[in-house]
This record gives sequence, C-alpha cells and structure tokens, in this order.
Amino acid sequence: MSIFEPDDPAFLQNPYPVYQHLLAETPTFYHEDSQLWFFTRHHDVDAILRDRRFGRSILHLMSREELDIPPPNAAYEPFHKLGQHSMFDKEPPEHTRLRTLVHKAFTPRRIRDMQHSIEAIAQNLVDSMQQREQVDLLADYAAPLSVRVIAELLGIPEADQHRLRPWSNAIVKLYELDHTPAQADHAIQASQEFADYLKFLARKRREQPRDDLITALVMVEEAGDQLSEDEYVSTCVLLLNAGHEATVNVVGNGWLALFRHPQQLEKLRANPELVPTAIEEFMRYDSPLQMFRRWILEDMTYDGLPLKKGMQVGLIFGAANHDPAVFQQPASLDITRSPNPHISFGGGIHYCLGAPLARMELQVAYQTLLAHLPAMQLAADPTFNPAFVIHGLKELQVTL
Repeated sequence: MSIFEPDDPAFLQNPYPVYQHLLAETPTFYHEDSQLWFFTRHHDVDAILRDRRFGRSILHLMSREELDIPPPNAAYEPFHKLGQHSMFDKEPPEHTRLRTLVHKAFTPRRIRDMQHSIEAIAQNLVDSMQQREQVDLLADYAAPLSVRVIAELLGIPEADQHRLRPWSNAIVKLYELDHTPAQADHAIQASQEFADYLKFLARKRREQPRDDLITALVMVEEAGDQLSEDEYVSTCVLLLNAGHEATVNVVGNGWLALFRHPQQLEKLRANPELVPTAIEEFMRYDSPLQMFRRWILEDMTYDGLPLKKGMQVGLIFGAANHDPAVFQQPASLDITRSPNPHISFGGGIHYCLGAPLARMELQVAYQTLLAHLPAMQLAADPTFNPAFVIHGLKELQVTL
C-alpha cells in the first residue's frame, strides 16, 4: 500500500513527513490511482522542468485518439478554451510566440511602477484591520491585496474587482487531481463569465486606450503578429489565477510558519531587512503549489526508468523543496537561508513570468504588517483547504 494518498485529510494538513519518507525510500514511484510516475528529488524535478523531452502539452504531437483520451466534454468548453490558448499549456514554437508578445506588454518597467500602488493598497488594508481586535489575515488582507494588485495591473475598474476572487477560486478547482461535479459546474460558469467580461473590456480599450496591461495586451505587436482575442483572455486569466492564488498562500502559509517558530518571528521583527530572504524561505518551507504535471514527448529512458511518449509524470515541488541533498535541515524554518534554490516558481521555459511582481508584492505585504502590527499573534490553530496541488489555509485568525 502506498503511503502517498493525496486525498487523505491528514496528508493534506501536513504532507511533509510523507515526503521525507519518499525522499529516503522511494524518491521515484508510480501511483496507481493517478496513473502517474511521481518524482520527489530536487535534482529530478529541476532537471525535468528544463528538459525539452517533457512538456506542458502533447496534443501538438499526438492526437487524443492516440493517447486514448475521450473527446473533450462539450460542457467543459469554456474552461478548456482558457488552456487551449494559454502559454501555460503551450510548447515551442507557439509558447515562444505567446511569451514574446506578453513580455512586450508585461514589462519590468510596468512592474516597477506598481510598487507605490502596492504599498498604498497594503497600508489601506492594514488601516482597516487596526480598527478590530481580531481578523482573518487571508480574507481581510492577503486575498484583497492580491486581487487589487492584479486588478490594478490589468486595469479592472474598482466597481468590478469583487468579481475576480470568486472567479479565480472556482476555476482553479479543476487543476486538482480530483474534483466534484459541483466544482466543475462552478468552474465552467466562472470561465465563461470571466472570458465574456475580459472581451468586453478589450473592446472598450481598443476604443479608449489606457495605461494598463489590458490595453498593452490588446495593442501589443511583434513583427506584425498580435494576440488573438482568446489568447488575450487566457493571458489575463492566467495572471489572475497564478498570481493571486500563490501569493495569498505564501502570505498565509508563511505567517503560520512564523507563528509556529517564534524565534524566527522575533528575528524577523527585529531585522525587517531580512524580509526578502524570509519570503524565499516561506516559498520553500511550505510550498503554495505542491505539484505540476509534464507530458512525455518522446520515448526515453530517464535515470534508468523507461518512459513512453504520451505518458504523464508528476513533479512534487513540496518534496523537492525539502530534499536534504540540497537543503540542510529542510524541516526547519530559517529566514536567513542562503542560497535557497527552491523551485516554487518552476523552471525552464515555463518559469513564472510574474515572479518579479510576486516577490515585490510579498515583500510589501510582509513589511507593512511587520511595521504596523508588531504584536500580531495567532488566535486559533488553522486548517488547510482539502486540496493537494494548491496548498493553502482556509483562514488564519490573528489578534492584533
């Protein structure tokens, strides 16, 4: 019997003891229920992310019939359409084309220019929190901060920003290894509503351009090529889902880790200049995204393991970030850890495009709390959401 049971409630609350056992005993293993080969070692996960024989997509090389995959469920079309046109699920040359176009719009200057806005949003949220004795750090701070940052970056009107988090929460449920019919229905509806809304905004920006990312994505051009309407929609949805979900969970998981390691918390409060290295450690210590899949794009033998074209493998980021071959005392939180080669932003051509923005946002998020809520303490022991891939808390109640 496998000790890796990604639907086990105890595992979902704390997967790291299982990872430690797997790393020591069976770092590469086959999981019958998922029909996936899983890799846990840092070296393997990092290497596979960079190896072009593994890919995010395979339909450019094999048909669904060859893969023995049934035709797509027509009811899922709004959700599937987001992936079909997203760089997240593309391989070169299509991935190269999309990333080049998006990078021309999502520039380092645009990211740098967001800093003052992020600081103002964080300060406004803290000011509101200070009027209360107890708050949920996720619902009252991390989630609205993340949504407002992405909304301001894109250019979503303030009156519509409240719609983004429910859309994102619904859509990402289908990225899990398993989901319920009700979750699928909500994800499909959210996909359609979000896509329709973004198409509406695109039409408005073409008529009245503004200094926002939606305008830039609509107008971007490279050698006569532009993003199609579906590609523009998929890019905006990707920025929201990837940026929002991960950032919220790094805030929640990171603060919980600090509360459970009071010496590290006191060190950070006394030395707020350590925030940048602390954030890298939070992403390593309790990874917000635990697993990604890759397709096998050609028959091969990897480290003695025969792999056939059309198979899939699972890369367990949470285990790789706790590999004792790379990290000394991986089960310990060390906000001064350096170097810290965690792989929470991925690697290779699919390395997270929004990593610089995420780091800036997280630094502001932590610095603002440390400066203005220096006595914040955990009010109740929290629980994690019952999900494997996207690893985050249901809530984080704190007293101020």
